[in-house]
Amino acid sequence: MNGMFLAAFALQWVVIVAMGLLMLGLFRQVGMLHERLGPVGALTLSGGSKVGEVAPSFDLPSLTGGEVRIGGVAADGRSTLLFFVSPTCPMCKSMLPVLLSIARENADTTRLVFASDGDEPAQMKMIVQQKLADHPFVLSTDLGRAHGVGKLPYAVLLGADGTVASKGLVNNREHVESLFEAQRTGIASIQEYAARRDAQRVHTGAAK
Repeated sequence: MNGMFLAAFALQWVVIVAMGLLMLGLFRQVGMLHERLGPVGALTLSGGSKVGEVAPSFDLPSLTGGEVRIGGVAADGRSTLLFFVSPTCPMCKSMLPVLLSIARENADTTRLVFASDGDEPAQMKMIVQQKLADHPFVLSTDLGRAHGVGKLPYAVLLGADGTVASKGLVNNREHVESLFEAQRTGIASIQEYAARRDAQRVHTGAAK
């Protein structure tokens, strides 16, 4: 009887150890997968303003009142998060609560400006429905063209010095936050991050 008990006890520990090794292997594979994938950042499109360059300056009337300057050295020392939106873009509308939340969290360092073009009554309807009246909202085809906006939703983060800090397609909160991370680290885009990572791997491989 004691022999059977000891055998069962030993088998139990063998199973526990095996499960532990299996979990360690699983964690290792997840870590390797994460390393391969890298961060999920905003995808930068070709064309328009370049990251690190001084952005063109625009003085435009805002549909929410007054006039707004986009580009140039900011008088209040804040960056500008420029979000390109359209009333006919469902993804744009789904991103609006995210943008408003981020604007509140970064109000001391960043101002939020909405940009679009086309039919003004449709834009005004969206401003009212989505409660965007507290932020500048401009209509300008030239502004979108200057920053190479070809798809929506698209965002451009301008530094307080008027340079383009980061830009890209933004389909979720992580994409928007990656623009601020790019500004902080000096890595312009997910493409540049991947290029640096691959170059580092090649260098490491060559060193070995």
